[in-house]
Amino acid sequence: MADGKKVGGLAGISAGETALCTVGKEGAGLTYRGYDIYDLAQEASFEEVAYLLLRGKLPNQNELNTYIANLKKLRYLPDELKIVLEMTPKDTHPMDVMRTGVSFLGNIEPEDRDFLNQEEVADRLLACLPSILIYWHRFHQDGKKINVETDDNSIAGHFLNMLHGKPPSKLHQKTLDTTLILYAEHEFNASTFTGRVITATLSDMYSAVTGAIGALRGPLHGGANEAAMELIEKFNNPDEATQGILSLLKEKQKIMGFGHRVYTTSDPRNSVNKKMSKVLSDEIGDKKLYAVSEAIESVMWKEKKLFANADFFAASVYHFMGIPTYLFTPIFVCSRITGWAAHIMEQRENNKLIRPAAEYTGPSLKSWLPVHVRN
Repeated sequence: MADGKKVGGLAGISAGETALCTVGKEGAGLTYRGYDIYDLAQEASFEEVAYLLLRGKLPNQNELNTYIANLKKLRYLPDELKIVLEMTPKDTHPMDVMRTGVSFLGNIEPEDRDFLNQEEVADRLLACLPSILIYWHRFHQDGKKINVETDDNSIAGHFLNMLHGKPPSKLHQKTLDTTLILYAEHEFNASTFTGRVITATLSDMYSAVTGAIGALRGPLHGGANEAAMELIEKFNNPDEATQGILSLLKEKQKIMGFGHRVYTTSDPRNSVNKKMSKVLSDEIGDKKLYAVSEAIESVMWKEKKLFANADFFAASVYHFMGIPTYLFTPIFVCSRITGWAAHIMEQRENNKLIRPAAEYTGPSLKSWLPVHVRN
């Protein structure tokens, strides 16, 4: 109940406290530990943001250098995990690959029972999740057992290097780095709350992250960028896109990548992604995808007053960098592991079992009848 009224999906209900993030409340509408997302997207690296979320403050230069060097050492994959990834079928959903990879790693590198090494576990997952994803992808797509220990200092550069087999351009590295910052944290969203619920039972970090990945796998949480890309690619020009979206709206079809459960007028992350999409579009001489995306955005606002969220222009951003569509949502995991792990550690600081009540809507109390007299 909220103000005496029934609510669906816990909308408007406060389920706890956090010092990690504000959504739709201050400044640009999204802050990480008090820092505006626009400042972080423009000025910070993803590694700085990861340190901020996981350690509670921005690092100085020595701390950042040490952190980056440590993450580079943690990119490796144990041989046992490589075997699991090689045995995982080619047609497996990549989110299932990520879920299985995290779960298996928890078997061979378990967290301390008293969680004394929780920061080390968080850093390990942050460093090796891209390795898990791209090792599986390249093995099954190209038949290659790639080296997952590149010389790139950034996680974004490391990801693109493994994917394409060569170091990325500065533009592409910075662009992916920025999207990782934008996706890093978002308060009590479905996957984060799932992770906190699991953590509250005093389970380990691997279990909580595995559950969070499972929640993000659902199309109502993650996956909107993949759906957006599939939609954008259907149209050959802006006019065709305009008419196509109008037809879909008339048929009451859901258009993915628009609106948000918390934001009411705009998603602050969208403007950053849109600018990057335009830059990448111009770089490759694209005459179609960006224009189609803008046309769809215009129709959705004009007809439904629905704004593009972070996922919509992220789709073309990833596409322009040569990232296969089915890897879009797993990139979300490579970023959000920072927010998930930070929430897991925060939950443990003042833990209480999360056990909400439910309003019963079933039948009233009934009398038991022996089987031979039941109708």
